[in-house]
Formats: sequence, structure tokens, C-alpha cells
Amino acid sequence: MIRAFRAELLSVAEDPRDAPDAVRHEADGLLVVEDGVIIARGAYADLVEHYPNVPVEILPGLVVPGFVDAHVHYPQTDRIASHGEQLLDWLDRHIFPAEKAFADKAHADAVAAFFLDELLRNGTTSALVYPTVHEQSVDALFEAALARRMRIVSGKVLMDLGPEGLQDTVASGRAETEALIRRWRGRGRLGYAVTPRFALASSDAQLADAGALLAEHPDVLMHTHLAENVHECAAVAARFPEAADYLDAYDRFGLVTPRSVFAHGIHLSDRACSRLHESGAGIAVCPSSNLFLGSGFFNFGQADRHGLRLGLGTDVGAGTSFSMLYTAGLAYQAALAREERLDPFRALWLATAGSAVLLHIGDRVGALEVGQEADFAVLDCAATPLLARRTRGADLAERLFALQILGDDRAVARTYVLGQCAWQRP
Repeated sequence: MIRAFRAELLSVAEDPRDAPDAVRHEADGLLVVEDGVIIARGAYADLVEHYPNVPVEILPGLVVPGFVDAHVHYPQTDRIASHGEQLLDWLDRHIFPAEKAFADKAHADAVAAFFLDELLRNGTTSALVYPTVHEQSVDALFEAALARRMRIVSGKVLMDLGPEGLQDTVASGRAETEALIRRWRGRGRLGYAVTPRFALASSDAQLADAGALLAEHPDVLMHTHLAENVHECAAVAARFPEAADYLDAYDRFGLVTPRSVFAHGIHLSDRACSRLHESGAGIAVCPSSNLFLGSGFFNFGQADRHGLRLGLGTDVGAGTSFSMLYTAGLAYQAALAREERLDPFRALWLATAGSAVLLHIGDRVGALEVGQEADFAVLDCAATPLLARRTRGADLAERLFALQILGDDRAVARTYVLGQCAWQRP
């Protein structure tokens, strides 16, 4: 079936820092979709005569690619806005107790359904997601994602040094990971990620086995945390005294590859940045959780000097919003705290195509280009009285920046997955 959408279209396919012509904008555009895939895009006046019998749906608002959340924890949904601790104490006090409940498949099913609906409500159509150590937590997420036709990458958490009730073993971690890969590989729009929680939660033997799993399955990602908090970094240095730095603690076990996605990366040495660039691994920048846990501000200047691959993540539940718009606004503020400037178009790239490339799905989503899947969000610049007032008469850059600073879930009017409306504001 072929259908078309007439709207103002905006996407940023490449990092505008490196490609000044990366911004693509049609003030009156047409997006033509066949069986969920974009087959044409351009100015309405140029394309409409080529599709005379195709029904056209008019979308009031600014249409952007569906957001791609490069790092988020679905089991932490119910612990968002938990008061009073930095990272390690926050995990012990709030998160580990909550994650134990995911031994119950019914609980995992309920949270996964709410979580994915919340992503859609915020315009997010693809994500790299942490579950828990429990095999069934992955099944629950993938089942719910398959039903919603979303592009979700996830994988059972490995943590043989975890607290009681959240421990696996090297053997069980491998067996469950391999079973999940067999069960879900190639289904729908799903992808798998080998997922050691972080360096402190796994033994050397399990980290080595995670590296072996990654090498044995060239179609999977590796997803973990890196250099998020100064206390965490100190604990990793004490645990791995022979390592040159935190990244090296992973590198020794074969976990630093082009398919590696590291969340945070706030406290990185130049040596680590050089190694990340050399390896092709990348960083999911998570400004909301970094601020909420008092961890610090990501160093965009250092990352750019080393040419690091970057994406953007909400990191719920330390992150305080599912909104990638809001998270992009916080990224601007995090950059400014280090006297760097984050252009609103680059922020949109981070939240869409940048994250998609980081997750190795950039050929499928993130830029609204011909051949990509038709995942997109319709943004409403008049969603609130303040937004309407601020954007009245504003140019494109001003409107986009206002949406990032003042916008949140209220600014998302509709979310489309594979060309079908998956969520619409009441």
C-alpha cells in the first residue's frame, strides 16, 4: 500500500559539525511511503504530480525522524525521580531492589508495555534498552516491542558479582544470552546486545566471556556503562589496578569494538578517547541522569577533538524524562557548562541519526531518507501557550531550539511507526 504525508519536514542525516549541508528541510514537503518504507521525499509541488492517485494525509506540525534513544533502562521506570543519592548508593538504595521484581514475568510484561508506550508518547521509535539480569525481562520487552513494531535493541544483563537476587554466573549468563539470541534473532525489528552491567558487577571471567560472546556473534552490539561518576571511576581503578584507565578495564576483555556502545563517558582520559576513536566504539551522552546523580557534564570539546561517535540517551530512571526533546535541551546546557556550543540542529542529529548510527541501524532509521523505515514524530510548536508565544514568527533554528528547551512530551502530537500512527495526543 502506498500513502503520502504532506507536512513541514526536517532531518539531519550527518553531524552538521562536519557536513554543513546535513540539514534537510522542506517547508511544504511530501513523504511517500510504501509498506512502511519511504520511497520518495521532497517538495510537495515537485512530487505530487508523480503520485496522482495516492491518498495524502496532511500533518499539521514539524515532522522529524522518530527519536532514537541510545541508552535507557526499562526496569527503572517506576524508580524515576528517586531522591538523595549519587550513582553507587542510588543503585543500592533504589534500583537493585526494584530490579529484583523482574523475576516475575507478569511484572516485567506490565512494565515493558508501559515503558514502550511512554517512548511512543514522547516520539521515540527506536532504543537501546537495558533490561535486568533475568532472562524473562528480555522476553517481556521483546514481546511488547514486536507487538508495537518498534526497533528495539536489548540483551540480558550480565552481573555475576551483583547483589543477592540479581546474580547470575558465568555459565548461566552465557547460556541465557545464547538462548535469547537464538529465540529473538531476525524477528521483527529487534536486535541483541551483550550487556555486562558495568565493570564492577562482573568477574574477570564473566567479562572475558562477554568478550567471547561478542566475538562469536558479529550481528550483536555490546552495551555497558563507562566513566559515569568519580566514585565509580575510583572503585574501578581499585578493582583493576593494572588497567590504564576505565576503558582499558573493558578493552582487556575484548569489549571495545566498533559494535560497542558505552553510556556516559564523562570522566575520560585522552588516551581512552583516542582508543575509542581508533576502535570505532561510541558514547551515548546522557545529560539528564548526569545532572540528576551529580556525576558531571559530558565534555563535547574533548569528544570532538578525538572524533568520537556520539548519540543521545535519556537514561531513565536516573534520567528524569522520557523526552528526547528535553534531553537534547539538557545536552545544550551541559555543553555550555564547559563553554561549548551545541547547535540545535546538531542536537537533533544526536537524538536521531547520530544515535541510529551508534546503534548500527543508521541505514534503516534516523534521517527520513528514501529506503529508510517511515518512523517519525509530529511536533507541535504551539503545544503550550509559552511555546506558541516563543515560536510565533521565529525561523526554523529558533523554533527547533525552543522545542528542545521548552518542549517535552506535550510537544509531540503524533508518533508514526512504519508509516502507521502508533500514538496520537488525545
